Parts: sequence; structure tokens; C-alpha cells
Amino acid sequence: MNIVFFGRSKFVFPLIQQLEKKFQLSLVVTTDKEASDSVPSFCKKNKIKCLSVSNFSVEIIEDIKKINAPIAVLADFGLLILRTLEKIFPKGILNIHPSLLPKYRGPTPVQTAILKGEKTTGLSIMKIDEEIDHGPILVQESEEILKDDTSESLYERLFKKGAELLSATIEDYLNDGIKPVEQNHSEATFSQKLTRDSGFFNLENSPNHDHLERMIRAFYPWPGVWTKAALNGKSVIVKFLPDNKIQVEGKNPVTVKDFLNGYSKIPNPLRKLIQ
Repeated sequence: MNIVFFGRSKFVFPLIQQLEKKFQLSLVVTTDKEASDSVPSFCKKNKIKCLSVSNFSVEIIEDIKKINAPIAVLADFGLLILRTLEKIFPKGILNIHPSLLPKYRGPTPVQTAILKGEKTTGLSIMKIDEEIDHGPILVQESEEILKDDTSESLYERLFKKGAELLSATIEDYLNDGIKPVEQNHSEATFSQKLTRDSGFFNLENSPNHDHLERMIRAFYPWPGVWTKAALNGKSVIVKFLPDNKIQVEGKNPVTVKDFLNGYSKIPNPLRKLIQ
């Protein structure tokens, strides 16, 4: 059975592997550009046909239509799926979303869960409809958020879990063994798109220690947590990293102890924040 997969980032590699192993993965569509650790390079290495797109032109839609796949799978794609494209697949498009929907719909469910101090999150496999993360649920599974989880480690673990659930879920769905269940839309919450400035704070209005710790884990590796400070009389960008490390712009990450020993003039608000 032909299947088309839509996805980007290294986190979806286990999903691609599972689809290639269990089905006929005829095409991977990605918004990644070819680079090391990208979807195109992963597909090239594994001899899987891959198409990089920035939009869905008529020609691209026709190319996907020629695959003649009954179903498609999507995860971490980064581009809205057109209704026209969705109708190509008789059994629709299944979306692997890293939260327990309807909680944390939108682009940053994992970052939001960590930032809010949640103890548990999870994974939902749902059928796409005309609204974002709004469609009926096929299966869900919860996952504990560990005290040292970053968004990177948690995304990685959730998509591995998704890969484990995926093949059985697709088979059951196609054989009418799963009846999709509508979400309780009145309980929906939404995550927000991140920008470079999402991790910035002013030293004069800095977060408390607990919130800063959650920010560091939620915003790693991107956009990162950072501020501007005058060190030894020079204004520089100071980044806050997991494992209690500090990185001054242009320099290697160091421990807090080494950072404090390395600068004779550190603003009191910064010193107080990291000690």
C-alpha cells in the first residue's frame, strides 16, 4: 500500500523508518532544505524519494496525486495543508501531534508544556480536518515529562513513541477497527509560535529561578534563553543553557562557577540570578 509522508526535522526520522519498514513509503514531502541531519539527506541515504517544498503549487499537487496513495501521514511539517491536497487521499491524512489534544494545539505543544511546568504530556494521532489540530482522535498515549527534559529530548521521545504506535494504528484505521472520536473543542488550549525574542528577558525584569529553569529547558535548542549584560565594561549577549551552563556570545559554554571566576565585573542582577 502506497503512503505519502509530510514532515521535517530530525525528530521525524523514526516515523519515516517505520513507514518504510511496514508499508510502501512512496514519497516524503518536506519543508527542509538539504543539509546534514535534514529530511532530504536522511531520505537520500535511505533511498527514499523526497520532495522539498516551500508551497503547494498546482504542479506539486499533481505530482503527489500521481502516487495514488489512499492515506498520508504528517508530523512536524511547518506548512498548512491545503484542503485540495487533503482530498487527494481517500482515507485522509493522519497527523501525529505531540500533546494530548485538545490541549496545546498549534506549533509549540512541547515547549508550552515544559514552560508551564506540566508533569505529563503525550501524543495524539488524529485525522486532519479544515482547522488546525481540530480533527477527530484515533489514539492517544501519555508520557511523563522528566525533570531534566528539554524540548529537544521530549520531542525525540514522543515521536519515537509515535513511530511505535503508527503502523498498528494505520492498519486498524484502514480496516475500520478504529472509529475516530471528536475532540472536546470547549477544552481546547493553544500554543504560540516562537520567535528569536521569545527567549529574551531584560535583567531589570528577570524571571524567578523556577521560571528561568523552565524557560531554559523549553527553549532549548531554539530560540534559547538570553539577555544583554555589561561584562567587564562591554555589552554582550549572555545565553543560559541546560545543565547550569552559561555562554557569552562568541565564546564556548562554561559552568556557572567558571563564568563567575572569568569576569571581574558582572552586573548584580545577573550575579544574583545565577548564584
